[in-house]
Amino acid sequence: MNTMIELQDTADDPANDPIVRAQNLVALLQEAGPAIDVNRGLTPDVVEAVHAARMIRVMLPTYLGGDSLDLRRFAEVIEIIATGDASTAWCTCQGSGCAMSSAFLDPAAAKRLFGPADAVLAWGAGVQGKAVAVEGGYLVTGKWQFASGSRHATLLGGHSWVFEADGETPRRHANGKRADRTALFAREKATVHDVWNTLGLRGTGSDTFEVQDLFVPADETVDRAAQDELTDFAPIYRIPSSLVYSIGFAALQIGVARAQLDNLRELATKKLPRGGKSVLCESPVFQTQLAQLHGRLRAIRAYLHQVAEETYGEARDTGALSLEGRISIRLAATHIINEGVAITTDGYRMAGATAIFPENKFERRLRDALTASQQVQGRIDHFETVGRHLLDLAPDSNMFL
Repeated sequence: MNTMIELQDTADDPANDPIVRAQNLVALLQEAGPAIDVNRGLTPDVVEAVHAARMIRVMLPTYLGGDSLDLRRFAEVIEIIATGDASTAWCTCQGSGCAMSSAFLDPAAAKRLFGPADAVLAWGAGVQGKAVAVEGGYLVTGKWQFASGSRHATLLGGHSWVFEADGETPRRHANGKRADRTALFAREKATVHDVWNTLGLRGTGSDTFEVQDLFVPADETVDRAAQDELTDFAPIYRIPSSLVYSIGFAALQIGVARAQLDNLRELATKKLPRGGKSVLCESPVFQTQLAQLHGRLRAIRAYLHQVAEETYGEARDTGALSLEGRISIRLAATHIINEGVAITTDGYRMAGATAIFPENKFERRLRDALTASQQVQGRIDHFETVGRHLLDLAPDSNMFL
């Protein structure tokens, strides 16, 4: 693939709607699920289809052929993809959040890195590298874990602490805070370690990578928190990418739960429980439980969309997202991720012994939901941060806000 983007006027073409593009992928993803698990990464046909649908370009600036989506529509895209396959939805969410870094690059560098139609950036969790300032750029050394989508990525990104030329003196901002930057470089310049053997989300290929004294030009590094470095001013880039991930991964849990309940309804029309006199759908207990699960699912979906619309509206109207807005996203995402897992788990249990067999998809969705909930976005201690704010106490840490 690797062809440069060609911008076209498709604004009035319904097929160009990212929601429609996502919907058109679902059947393929449902079919490909088992192969994705075996591959421990997205299969070539899925990668090709994701690129053809421009799914990892939905958060790129429009001048790069992206969609610069608002938060609610981003949530809808991720939810739809997750109904087909959670690993693909995870890679789409992660890749889209990484792509937001392009809005902090000089346009020439952004086109160079993100111009190819198959461009995908994957990066590791946390600031784990060291970037020593040298003439024209940085010498970067580090090792990063959990680089979701790294197996089909063209670019990798290493979050690194910045040091002055002596390699010993940490660079600091005017407020005294240590400076960090994310170095972007071609995947082939790194050593990638195949470590991804997991319970769920087996297809994300979230491997570990490292580099040693790699020169990275200054214009191919970004400070994702530096609003003064923005070169594209669409409202979405006023929202920290960590909170965009929050919305996306909450939407993923909704999509997985939704697919679980869809399969449960289908099963209920066919399954005759042992010792039963009628199929499962005739059971008043089953009917009641199914209705309750749908009520819970619709509640968290409405909650996510409301928060996404409110916070995006604030960023659009004011050019920034307040602490109140950040807290709002953090509370919604943490609650929805954990409630989504609970709904998926309850759906698994309602399917009975049928759920334990891989060919019936219930156990795979349970594994994916549980694995996704172990990521930092689902941590229960986020409720403490929100609770302190509600009590007018300063958060212990602003790391996830």
